[in-house]
Amino acid sequence: MKTGKDIAYRFLLAEGFLNEAEEDLRLGRWRSCVSGSILCIENCGIAVLMLFGVSRTTHHPEKHLSQLLDEGTVSEEVGDLIRNLLPELEQHESHEKMLAKYGRESGYQSPWDIFSEQQAVEALNGARKSLDLCRKLRLLLELPSGA
Repeated sequence: MKTGKDIAYRFLLAEGFLNEAEEDLRLGRWRSCVSGSILCIENCGIAVLMLFGVSRTTHHPEKHLSQLLDEGTVSEEVGDLIRNLLPELEQHESHEKMLAKYGRESGYQSPWDIFSEQQAVEALNGARKSLDLCRKLRLLLELPSGA
C-alpha cells in the first residue's frame, strides 16, 4: 500500500473503533467501550507517526512521538498538537489494553469486573480528543495529493 492509503486506513480504523466505543457506552458495555477507545487512540498515534514516514508496526506510538519532539524538527503548532496527544497515548497504553482483554488473572478478576462507567467515559473522551488532534495534524502534515 502507498503511504496515503496506509494513513487513510489508520483513520478508518480509529473512526470505526470510536463509533463502536460510542455505541458500547450507550449500551452500558464499559469494558468494550474502554477497549474500543484504546484502539482508537492507538491508531491515532500510529497515523500521526505515519504522517512523518515512521513505520506502522509499533504498538507504542507515544515513545516514537516523544522522540520526534525531542529532535526539535517540528513546527511549534505541530509540536503542541503532539504534546496534547501524548497524555492520551500514555494513559491508555498496553497495560490497560491487556486488562481489557484478559482481566487481572492473578486475582481472577474478569475484564467485565474491572471497568466502570466513569472509566469508559474517560477513555471515550480520550479517544474523541485523540481523533480530533489527529485530524488537525493530518491537515497540517499530509501532502495535498494524499501521496
